[in-house]
Amino acid sequence: MRLARWQPLKARRKSVLEPLFAKYSGRIFNTTGDGVLVEFGSAVNAVQCALDLQQGMATANAGQPTDRHIVLRIGVNLGDVMVEGSDLYGDGVNIAARLEAIAEPGCILLSATTFDHVKGKLKIGFDDLGPQSLKNIAGPVRAYRVTGTPMVAVAATRQASDKPSIAVLPFTNMSGDPEQEFFSDGITEDIITELSRFRSLFVIARNSSFQYRGANVDVRQAARELGVHYIAEGSVRRAGNRVRVTAQLVGARTGSHLWADRFDRELADIFAVQDEVTRRIVTSVAPVLAAESLQLAKRKPPEDIQAYDCFLKAKVLVDSPRTFKDLREGRVLCDRAIQIDPTFARAHAYRSLSYTVGIMIIEVEDLSEWRRQALLSAEQAVALDAMDAWSHWALAEASLLNGQKDRSRVHTARAISLNPNDADVLAISAYWHACLGEHDLASQYFEMAVERNPSNPSWYNWARGGMHYMSGRYAEALAAYESYGQPNASVHRWRAATLVKLGRLDEARTAMQALLELRPDLTVAKARRIFDYVPNYDDLVEALRQAGLPE
Repeated sequence: MRLARWQPLKARRKSVLEPLFAKYSGRIFNTTGDGVLVEFGSAVNAVQCALDLQQGMATANAGQPTDRHIVLRIGVNLGDVMVEGSDLYGDGVNIAARLEAIAEPGCILLSATTFDHVKGKLKIGFDDLGPQSLKNIAGPVRAYRVTGTPMVAVAATRQASDKPSIAVLPFTNMSGDPEQEFFSDGITEDIITELSRFRSLFVIARNSSFQYRGANVDVRQAARELGVHYIAEGSVRRAGNRVRVTAQLVGARTGSHLWADRFDRELADIFAVQDEVTRRIVTSVAPVLAAESLQLAKRKPPEDIQAYDCFLKAKVLVDSPRTFKDLREGRVLCDRAIQIDPTFARAHAYRSLSYTVGIMIIEVEDLSEWRRQALLSAEQAVALDAMDAWSHWALAEASLLNGQKDRSRVHTARAISLNPNDADVLAISAYWHACLGEHDLASQYFEMAVERNPSNPSWYNWARGGMHYMSGRYAEALAAYESYGQPNASVHRWRAATLVKLGRLDEARTAMQALLELRPDLTVAKARRIFDYVPNYDDLVEALRQAGLPE
């Protein structure tokens, strides 16, 4: 068992903690910092002790001023441990510690191994929280929350990375039929689950947001109590064979409405409707949160910039660079984010992308070194957060540029499976599937990306054009490049080759001249080395030669 306190425990250690540990044969191993590590010979004893501890602390807190309350978070795991002197080591301990770290005040979290041993043996209920990604633990760990413990409504700790944080309040059942509560709860739970796939967001867990069920909620007060920047709320009304779902996103600081929508659907398949409404809400809310966060980051003075804000600024520069300067500044911001928080996987992922994007737009100084750096940073990103879709996306790109096609295919699929609602992941994955020669799959993913983000950024046109070129749809490719906006070197390159394929040689030569003005050192030999990840790249290089690329 691992438990942590919010305030000093010394005043109650002898009256509450030590008697209960003795009662259930618990052995205290470590009391350093603000935590206590206790070993039990029985999983049942450990969980019952945890229950009594929470109740004992709640009783002791009664009548005390709020600032003198002592509130515990407890994690319990059953596993192998190693004893060394007066301390305990091993994954068994680490998992308990990580569960305690993600538990909420007053909460008890159990690992799946613990749950399997105590279910049916104690008169308590459980909430299945599903697989949890725990820091420095290989693979997700399924967690269960013990229900009925005295939860505490307090503001959540501000995240070190300052991620945008959101709570989804239970959608109100407006149907007048209590039996329809399952549908409104299902909508809410699915939205929480799908938003949680966006690792750039901090999403409050269901058990915290559901404490507001049936209450007349002031969203700003709820936001303060939950410690979030944004609140999503809504209602569900069923009438006959139709359902209407309304949803809105509220900025917690001002109470202003940032987004709202209404969905009217036939109930031919209630679960299909639930899935569609959830997807529409999630894919509308996530970009709004990202845009709001970027605007906040832009307004912060340089000395106040934290890791997440550095990442946001880097992302804009790396996603759609015009020049080498953009990529260099993006990489510097990634390095700064990593310096602030070395465990920030996304910063490592975008550091990798700063190299892969540079290669693609022919802004490369040392091709071999850039490929190596891209791979190293992407591998580090996945090692830090194996559940982050963007990290797998970065590794898929770096792998393909290093000639590792099978590995690229694996991580492309993994990125999509981790978050099938992230439009950017779908769009770039579509491009890489095209590079792997899988054109049907590329088209499918790109259509999904555009559906999820119809107001997509300019780089979508670059990806769309490359996909069409590689599948031989040259007229469609040219239309995409014409829609890009101010072209960078990569757009000039693809456009020149496309115009050759369409037989418009004069225009192709004009496009090549624009490319050579940006990259005067580009030659046929250099292009052949850089573009070797593209299917039939010899054919692409020949088109560029016909457009006027020098030998």
